[in-house]
Amino acid sequence: MDKLLIRGGRALQGEVWVSGAKNAALPELCAALLSDQAVTLRNVPNLQDVATMLKLIRNMGVTAEHLEDGTTLLNAGGLNNPEAPYELVKTMRASVLALGPLLARFGHAKVSLPGGCAIGSRPVDQHIKGLQAMGADIEVEHGYMVAKLKPGLTRLKGARITTDMVTVTGTENFLMAAALADGETVLENAAQEPEIPDLAEMLIAMGAKIEGHGTSRIHVQGVSRLNGCTHQVVSDRIEAGTFLCAVAATGGDVFLRHGRADHLEAVIEKLVDAGATVTANEQGIRIQAQGPAFEHLKAQNFRTTEYPGFPTDMQAQFMTLNAIARGASKVTETIFENRFMHVNELVRLGAHIQIDGKVALIEGVPKLSGATVMATDLRASASLVIAGLVAEGETLVDRIYHLDRGYDKMEAKLRAIGADIERVK
Repeated sequence: MDKLLIRGGRALQGEVWVSGAKNAALPELCAALLSDQAVTLRNVPNLQDVATMLKLIRNMGVTAEHLEDGTTLLNAGGLNNPEAPYELVKTMRASVLALGPLLARFGHAKVSLPGGCAIGSRPVDQHIKGLQAMGADIEVEHGYMVAKLKPGLTRLKGARITTDMVTVTGTENFLMAAALADGETVLENAAQEPEIPDLAEMLIAMGAKIEGHGTSRIHVQGVSRLNGCTHQVVSDRIEAGTFLCAVAATGGDVFLRHGRADHLEAVIEKLVDAGATVTANEQGIRIQAQGPAFEHLKAQNFRTTEYPGFPTDMQAQFMTLNAIARGASKVTETIFENRFMHVNELVRLGAHIQIDGKVALIEGVPKLSGATVMATDLRASASLVIAGLVAEGETLVDRIYHLDRGYDKMEAKLRAIGADIERVK
């Protein structure tokens, strides 16, 4: 099993290319299931989750070729097996995104209940409730969601869907299903994350009729069929945010090419308040910070919430920054109940953090000390890498297969801007 060996204490300088967003690429790979024509996606990141999704749709009969430059060529014209088996999706919760497209195009589907990171419950009941409102019969049996159209229906039908909570994958599933439904679908309480309008723009390029994407109310007028398209995956705001935190922690001057500041306003505001300098233009984001962090950065309180608030996927990375910044801070996690599993590992490195329910109380310390730590989920992995970049001595991050699920060549990108980091067996 691979590990990352990091020798801390180096400032970061130079330029990083921000990859395509995992959380946009996965639903867009599923959106290709809606058409029997060729679909080309550009800027698809080279990630384990992407490889898993490609394996999954190939198993359905889709031809899929993923090139080294991020171009992915898809054709679901030969799709003949609308099923997502457990053995292919047990490590990836995004498998649920196949349910809506398969049901919309074929009228039936069998999709395993998803797995993924152990950061808390991610129930699929909202997906089931919404698709049932569109005319689906869905039974959960033997670990699978078995779906078919209600008697008398030949297509899903438009409906008004109001979810009990904001759900990103739920919004994506309904958006894809509604594109081929009969009549109008209105999605209330829709997620507004940048990956949602990016998916909508791909569907529009395929011939879908969608309005309001990027707001909490989306209108979809169903069409009888969708065409192929070429679409560029939006850049990964969480990867960009992770590198912003890494530079703030180590000190340095780095330009994130293709970074979208307009997708990271809540994070950038906190970084600026902490003492970093962040500027942006159409080409990307530049961050400048002085080290050491304890002398130049002030710890920040924040609370995770749905977009455009502070993203839960950036909580662990910013907590590492707080752990080495001056002062006390409070971090409140409102999205997932088990998303503080990185705290014990940060404490092993010398951080002063206490947990009280959904709140982490952090007292900044002047330095961390290298040690062996274990990654517990995708974003926790990133937080431990950042901690290793500033810790004295060597830090060994174990179980980095979590990291490979969501970061494209992270250690190579960090090495290119001055980090002493290597992958070891």
